[in-house]
Amino acid sequence: RVGGAVSPEPASAHAAAAELGIGAERSYADCNGMAKAEAARTDGSDAVSIVAPNHLHGPIAEAFLAHDISIICDKPMTATLAQAESLVDAAEASKGRFFLTHNYTGYPMIRQAKAMIAAGEIGKIRVVQVEYPQDWLTEASENDGLKQAEWRTDPERSGVGGSVGDIGTHAYNLACFVSGLRATELAADLQSFVPGRQLDDNAHMMLRFDGGACGMLWSSQVAPGNENGLKLRIYGETGGLEWKQEDPNYLWHTPFGQPKQLITRGGAGSGPQAAAVSRIPPGHPEGYLEGFSNIYSGIADAIEAVRAGDPLPADADLLPGIQAGLDGMSFINACVMSSANNAAWTKV
Repeated sequence: RVGGAVSPEPASAHAAAAELGIGAERSYADCNGMAKAEAARTDGSDAVSIVAPNHLHGPIAEAFLAHDISIICDKPMTATLAQAESLVDAAEASKGRFFLTHNYTGYPMIRQAKAMIAAGEIGKIRVVQVEYPQDWLTEASENDGLKQAEWRTDPERSGVGGSVGDIGTHAYNLACFVSGLRATELAADLQSFVPGRQLDDNAHMMLRFDGGACGMLWSSQVAPGNENGLKLRIYGETGGLEWKQEDPNYLWHTPFGQPKQLITRGGAGSGPQAAAVSRIPPGHPEGYLEGFSNIYSGIADAIEAVRAGDPLPADADLLPGIQAGLDGMSFINACVMSSANNAAWTKV
């Protein structure tokens, strides 16, 4: 970490930077100033990580892309679809690369599942079921001084989607990443159960994918007893796969007519795709932070290849980029539009 604009309040930005070990000469009061200063340095930043609230993603990313500095951005990519489309244009005009931190795509058994489906091990996909329930917004925590709740339930800072933008995008991205499919249309029913809450805290939807597959997605932040219950199930003509984020080192494979089989990270049946992103010996817990590490390592390799004029690494196409970000915003927009029209089928 060599520099940063690490607080939305200029008066406290330098003190916050010092706590992170950033020297005073590369501590900036705002992102525009940082972009210009870093671009002018011979040892300027190679990439900038954006972890601010959603409404700031687009303006910050465009500021750095204008100076050919690569971006590693939290999801969703922006607060609105219009911002996303503008950011796509900025990325296409820049020598910098844009990446999105859909960290679950960096889990070893997710890479294993993707490889198995691509190899035809469950046949043509018929059904995709994905859910992401949480319970941390069951009460109006945004009124109790909890910062994460305050901005995530504020349409001015979060955008038009609540649970669908915060965790529904993770579920949708994971379903598409593993299956290799993309939804063509959806029918969504969004709820705001907590009185006075302006954005959805629960969402149910049906999905239709290219190739004829169908599915359902549930995202909720008002489901007591659930912490981060991301779960994916994909069923094809000859078998099925099941994976849970809270038990990420296990992948269940059920060939039709045969007993359910457990594939463990590093165990029998686990292939080179999982091994390539496994960091510790089999049987030891590995998950959330390592998933981020795998995404960041892949991004670093890709940026280095671009800087050196070399071909991109073979696995660079597995990294979530600008198209994944645009797809996520199209998904959020379609959810909101569909729900506003009494769950009418809406193109994604």
